[in-house]
Order: sequence, then C-alpha cells, then structure tokens
Amino acid sequence: MATLPLTAEERDAIATFQANVLQPSMTQLVILDFWAEWCGPCKQLGPVLEKVAADYADKGVKLVKIDVDADKVIAAQFQIRSIPTVYAIFGGQPVADLTSYRSEGQIKRALDQLLAQLGVGGEAQARGAEIEPLIAMAEEVLAGGDAARAENIFRQILDMAPDHPEVAGGLARALLTEGRVEEARAILAALPADAQKGPAVSRARAALDLAEAAPAAETGDLEARLAADPDDHEARFELAGAKMATGDRDGAADALLEIIRRDRGWNEGAARTRFLQLLEASGLEDPWSGAQRRRLSALLFT
Repeated sequence: MATLPLTAEERDAIATFQANVLQPSMTQLVILDFWAEWCGPCKQLGPVLEKVAADYADKGVKLVKIDVDADKVIAAQFQIRSIPTVYAIFGGQPVADLTSYRSEGQIKRALDQLLAQLGVGGEAQARGAEIEPLIAMAEEVLAGGDAARAENIFRQILDMAPDHPEVAGGLARALLTEGRVEEARAILAALPADAQKGPAVSRARAALDLAEAAPAAETGDLEARLAADPDDHEARFELAGAKMATGDRDGAADALLEIIRRDRGWNEGAARTRFLQLLEASGLEDPWSGAQRRRLSALLFT
C-alpha cells in the first residue's frame, strides 16, 4: 500500500517538534506537557510545571507545552488519550512518564533522579565543576590560619556563584575567625530558603552560635578558680569558650570532656551539647572531629 505524502501542516508540525523538542533533548531534559485550554487539571498543573522548569533551567531542564487541539499531529504521534499527559524526553526518546506527579516536590524529586541517572548537564553543573577546586583552595587557606586571604577567595567565588551554600558557609566561617560576627550572621541570613539547609550552612551556623555564646575572654582568673577548685565546672565551661574564641579547639575539647568526665549531667548536659556543637563547627567529616567523637564515646560507654 502506498504511503500518503505528508501535508504541509504535518511537515511544519514535525519540523517545529524537531527544533523545539528533539534537538534540545540531545543535551537537555525536555518536559513535554500535553494540554488544552478547556482542561481544568491542565490549568492547575501548568503553573507548577512552569515554576519547576524555571527553577531547574540552569540544570539542563526545558519545558515544552503541546496544545493537543492546535497540534493534533504531534498529539496523534504520541497517541495522547487523556490530558494532562507529561513526558520527560532525553536523547530524542521518552525516558519517563511524569503524568502522575502533580506537586512541585514530587516533580522535583523525579527530575533530580532523572538528571542524576542520565548525566544531564547544565549551567549549574558546569559552574559547580568550575568552582569546586576554588572552594577547596579557600578551605585549605582557612584551615591554614589565613582567614583574611580565605575571605577574599570566598568573596571572589561568591561573585561567580551567588547564594552557593558552601561558599557562603565558608565565607561566614572566615569572617567569624576574624571576629566579625555580625557580618557572618548577615551572610547566612541573606541565603534563600532552599540554600539554608545542608552541612555547609549548618557548620557555619554552629560556628556562629559558638562565637555568640563564647566570646573571647581573659583566662587567668578562670585558671586560678580551677586551681583552687577542680570541680568548678562553670569556670571550666567558660575556659572552654575562651579557648574556642582563640581557635584553640584542642584546649576547648579537653576542657569540655573533663567536665563530662567529672559530671556528665552538669547543667543539663551543657558540656556535651557544647562539645557536639564544636564538632559540627569544625566539620563532622574532619578527621579531628572523628577523633574527638571517639574520645567522647570512650567517656560515655566505658
């Protein structure tokens, strides 16, 4: 049987689909939304898809909407029987049916999984690969004790990637090392809600809490009090705070562990709480934190 030639309308529809969907899907994840003006559920889902696509644009996600009444050729090719119907397209092929996902959270979780599995690139991934070695360098400089230089590096990275949680967290910790508590607080407060979570910001907030709770202080009187009464836990607790403020985390840890050894329930476990806060501020993956955690376990369970 002879195949009927394509009409001009069909050729135009296919060419448009190739340009808007198939070609971009070679490097991007395309969300294909089949909808119609008369479809109530489509009107509810549409704004959600548009917001998610905007949020994920720099991760390599693109939204294309197909009006099934205006573009019958493409709707027929996909055998659309009901709407809304939503597909994810990559490499010119459907890779997921997203129709059942209706909330922003559900769609984002599905996209996160697809992006990870497919290795889809985007501006965010490219920028992340570019700044990762710079963040590592800034962290190394900060760990080496040059807070001013670390601050300068973090600020330059922040110009490249505004609101990046690791960069903002590192900058805040550099400022805290320099004693600039208010500036550090402002850096963290300025982060958008979706950047407020995660280990980098939690670490910076723990360091901020420590700086606010334990400002620098003279230690002579505290040491004299402890010499007269080794069970003066309040003095030892203040001494730990003073050592934290000067960057002597070993001395601070020793003082807090000594309180726990002598009276683990003192002041409703304040020493243990402050000790864990010190570990978080140092970075829970830091080998130092791991060693200190083992010291605490030895005290509590032996």
